Amino acid sequence: MIAQELNYFLWMENDHEFYMNLAFQEALKALDEGEVPIGAVIVHDGIILGRGYNRMESLQDATAHAEIVAVGAASNSLKTWRLNGCSIYVTLEPCLMCLGALMQARIDQIVFGASDSRFGAVSTHNYRNTIEESYRRYPVIVSGVMEQECKALIQSFFKEIRKKN
Repeated sequence: MIAQELNYFLWMENDHEFYMNLAFQEALKALDEGEVPIGAVIVHDGIILGRGYNRMESLQDATAHAEIVAVGAASNSLKTWRLNGCSIYVTLEPCLMCLGALMQARIDQIVFGASDSRFGAVSTHNYRNTIEESYRRYPVIVSGVMEQECKALIQSFFKEIRKKN
């Protein structure tokens, strides 16, 4: 029994890395466009329903975060805003705005790479109790998947920005 549980855990861990790598590829698209390199993918039963990366500068839209773009794409794929049973993989811990959107969309699981000490609303600044009181539920949280790679990408982006300025 323990061996089965361990195999399941290892399978899930590899699954998380697979989808986080896809989110990382989205983050690289943002980097290519001069955006803060954050990417996201939304998955349901192994099928990718939506992808997104930061588009704030190109769209001049403060809400064009990777998670919001991915939620829109997944909603379009399913022809509904209700994303029950879906997981989102995002390279950086979601901010409060994105967490709110994920709650509204009924995302069941949030998997993120790097923590965000300034704006992270899932683990860093914990709003869980307040959100659970309002929504009567809270997504499963998995953190630290490809953490070093995600963190390094964002840090190198801001290092380049500081060099230019």
